[in-house]
Amino acid sequence: MKIKSGGVALSRIVAIGENLAARSAETGVEYLRLNRGVNAVVPIDLSEVISTIDFNTPQMQTYAPGRGFAELRDAISDEYFGGLASRDDLLIVPGAMNGLDLLVQSLDIERLWLPVYYWGCFFKQLHLRGVRHSTYESLDRLEAAIPSLRGSGVLVCDPGNPLGQKYDDERLLALLGKLNDAGVAVLFDSPYRRVFRDRTDTLYSRILPMENVVIVESFSKSMGLSGQRIGFVHTASRALYEELEKRAMYTNNGVNAFAQTLVLRLLATEAGRRAVSCFKEATARDIARNIAYLERRGLLAGEFYGESVPEGIFAIVGRTESQLLEHRIGSVSLDFFTRDESLAAYASRFSRICVSVPHAKFTEFFDRVP
Repeated sequence: MKIKSGGVALSRIVAIGENLAARSAETGVEYLRLNRGVNAVVPIDLSEVISTIDFNTPQMQTYAPGRGFAELRDAISDEYFGGLASRDDLLIVPGAMNGLDLLVQSLDIERLWLPVYYWGCFFKQLHLRGVRHSTYESLDRLEAAIPSLRGSGVLVCDPGNPLGQKYDDERLLALLGKLNDAGVAVLFDSPYRRVFRDRTDTLYSRILPMENVVIVESFSKSMGLSGQRIGFVHTASRALYEELEKRAMYTNNGVNAFAQTLVLRLLATEAGRRAVSCFKEATARDIARNIAYLERRGLLAGEFYGESVPEGIFAIVGRTESQLLEHRIGSVSLDFFTRDESLAAYASRFSRICVSVPHAKFTEFFDRVP
């Protein structure tokens, strides 16, 4: 049979993980797998919540609505938007990766502007969809380029992947407002924010009036539910929502009913909110400790946080991927996260690591790194 090649390879991050697993099996010693983007400080304790779910209901055993359960969309509005978002502007998707892909398919844009260092798989996603891209070096450079961005889209990831940078919210909102007013489509990708924030956070509700800014969110990071593959997209554009809804239907035919029911329980019940709070408290605490440790040791590559602070689940360290591997630490070379050839040699001197692991385990391994 003839195959239509997409022209991309499988993620190198997956290959790194397979290599670490093989090394550990061969040697019988532990490798710290910081190449992954999975919160691993503690698992979320779902025992109390799971016991309340009846798997034998019609809702659980039939196709879920294409938009997602209405009750879940209402709960998302309450938790993330202070109750101000309409359920009809929220679409449940199987993870933020799928949500971004649906947007790339649906938006009629000349190209998508990405940060100069960006999530490596997103480049491959764009390639598969035939969407061109350019990059911006900083928020200041992006703002200065607004007059030339008409007809294009912009991706803003905050806190970021791979750098783990967190911009000042007021600076961020001002920029999003200017891009919105200029008619530039903005994909605001923020799956890590709610690891460090709770329902008192007002950022999303302040973005609501911006019709050209689309929010892409995930429960993978903030609830430790990577395996459930569930997130949401919010857009105030009726035309975009209708297109996303159709593409989601014919691509996914609804999102897993169990995952939706689980997230609804976590958002809307006392037991669920307690489980999420305990998970986030422990996770945010050890992330902060690990970043502070890197700073004290002089391992954090501070040059990448000039207009931001390191706050996300990732950080950049001043050691190469091979140097860290010598000490049984898995990482991803920073040059994997850029397509700017002028930066490749420089970026290869650094590595991206996930800092969302137990602080004691983190220091046990990094104490060996000179």
